[in-house]
Amino acid sequence: MCDHHDPHHDRARRNLFKLAGALGLAGLAGPVLASSDRPVGALVPGKGWVPAEGEACPGDGTPLQFIPRTAPDPDPLTDELAKYPKCPYCGMDRTEYQHSRHLVQYEDDLVDGTCSIHCLAVSLSLNLDRGPKAVYAADFGSEGAIKPLVPVDSATYLVGSKLKGTMTTVSKVAFADKKAAEAVQIAQGGELGGFNEALTQAYLGMAKDTLMIRRNRAEKLRKLMERKAT
Repeated sequence: MCDHHDPHHDRARRNLFKLAGALGLAGLAGPVLASSDRPVGALVPGKGWVPAEGEACPGDGTPLQFIPRTAPDPDPLTDELAKYPKCPYCGMDRTEYQHSRHLVQYEDDLVDGTCSIHCLAVSLSLNLDRGPKAVYAADFGSEGAIKPLVPVDSATYLVGSKLKGTMTTVSKVAFADKKAAEAVQIAQGGELGGFNEALTQAYLGMAKDTLMIRRNRAEKLRKLMERKAT
């Protein structure tokens, strides 16, 4: 069965994040090279290390390999967490990270549900030939157990506050109500802006955030392999 965890897909994604100019090749690739003898696969939260099946898919080696492998969805907000439970780029549970989750509906009605604006930025980078029809973010200011999604065009983002970020060292959270964002800013600091400003900061921080994520996942994998060895 074709899935996102095939060698060609992994290789293309590694190439995308080969930020050698910003970080130095050794700093970026060190955790991977140190365990180069392990099977090809990915560390999937909640499942551990999942080896790739290695089955080739039509479109491998082209931008077609990045298109979401789901059916077109003209109504993505209905049962959204049930339909898109995991972030396709990091594997994290979107219900657990419902406060920072994002969702993009492309103009062909294919949908990517992500855990954060960081992974949304990855989706937008990989799908350069497909325009977004709509983009949504969780309303951090909502008091609901599951924060509702709101259009990012009308959202106010708080960037760089003391709130913990998701997949980033620089927190970025969205609010449907600007006054709610201003109240949190008073308590937590940060700067207010729109979606474009928050997305720009996500891209500007991609080098540092990618290095952090790779180190964290390499450490998790090391501990997992140690447990299996005992």
